[in-house]
Amino acid sequence: MKAVWIFIVALFLPGLPAMAQDIRAGEETYLRYCATCHGLDASGHGPMRSVLTVQPADLTRLTAENGGVFPLFRVVQRIDGRDPLVAHGSPMPIYGDLFEGRDTSLKTDAGQPVMTSRPVADLVAYIRTLQVE
Repeated sequence: MKAVWIFIVALFLPGLPAMAQDIRAGEETYLRYCATCHGLDASGHGPMRSVLTVQPADLTRLTAENGGVFPLFRVVQRIDGRDPLVAHGSPMPIYGDLFEGRDTSLKTDAGQPVMTSRPVADLVAYIRTLQVE
């Protein structure tokens, strides 16, 4: 419910400034919470890959596999649990609760506002730097 409320507020207050993301903090978050499955290089070949029923995504190809546009909204939703993924018989770890607080607004390439927490915003900013052609 909190996420829905934040999204509604963002729609009616489009003038809210988006805070700059901290890519270094995002990298630290990635290494701590994501690299085990997605790998240090984000290619989807982390040490837990062999025990998962759904293989981790290659996070370096998100833009390339989405017509050249980084799928910001989908990535935020996958991380914070609004779009769960079943892997190894249970959901992908949902870090939305862990990363709650200090909400910030991001904008998709189309200008759509997306509300999420600062840690998720930082993580997404880091993942965006990993994109390859």
